[in-house]
Amino acid sequence: MKKGLFAILTVCSILAFGQKVSDYKYISIPEKFSTFKESFDLDIALAKALKGKKYVVLQGSREQWPAEAKENPCNIVNADVIDDSGFLRNKVIVQFKDCHDKVLLTGKGASNIKDYKEGFQDALKQTFVSIPVSYPTIIAAPAETKTNEQVQVASIQDNTNTASSTGSSVNKYSNGAVTLQKIQIDNSQFILVKSDSSVPYATFKETTKKEVFRVKLANGDNTIGYYENGNIVIETPTGNGSYSKDVYAGK
Repeated sequence: MKKGLFAILTVCSILAFGQKVSDYKYISIPEKFSTFKESFDLDIALAKALKGKKYVVLQGSREQWPAEAKENPCNIVNADVIDDSGFLRNKVIVQFKDCHDKVLLTGKGASNIKDYKEGFQDALKQTFVSIPVSYPTIIAAPAETKTNEQVQVASIQDNTNTASSTGSSVNKYSNGAVTLQKIQIDNSQFILVKSDSSVPYATFKETTKKEVFRVKLANGDNTIGYYENGNIVIETPTGNGSYSKDVYAGK
């Protein structure tokens, strides 16, 4: 029991404290920033600045990404540029999040230039000073080596399996194709893992709505999940902009 509690607390520490942006080699820039209807070439400007800071910028199809980035989304920082404009000034916020959707760094910039494209680009340039140079310490582990988070998840699995063998309750869910084990990290988040894997299949974090969660999938996709009739439902992206309902029944 003490070993299991220690492992859970260790994972909580990893999630709580995370890393710095400069610890990463890869930064992903989306095809479209979350609050902009037009790009205003902000993606081009941000990519150029990040490359100048020695980061490897990931854009376009995930299939074209380097293997160590494609196979482990926790090797990547996700960038976003947010429109924070007021009545008289074009303002932006540049934000960097890790694979657990935790904000690692935020930079703000403002411009008096009225033209949207020039004004937003001018504001964005002011945020670049806050971005540190990359000195990567987050790298993919070799095939025979597990990352710290994988080791801790495996440790939790070992302890929960032990609990199961002694008659304690272990929550398992299946959609018919895959069986997952639910591991409660704390009161606001839990993960689902396969019994033969030490990488979280999905990470759930509470929203302001009861029993509705923000979900981070192993492939890096963000979606939502919720409880329905005692089952766990994940709305899985289908790749064409729509979602399918993936139901995991409790076992």
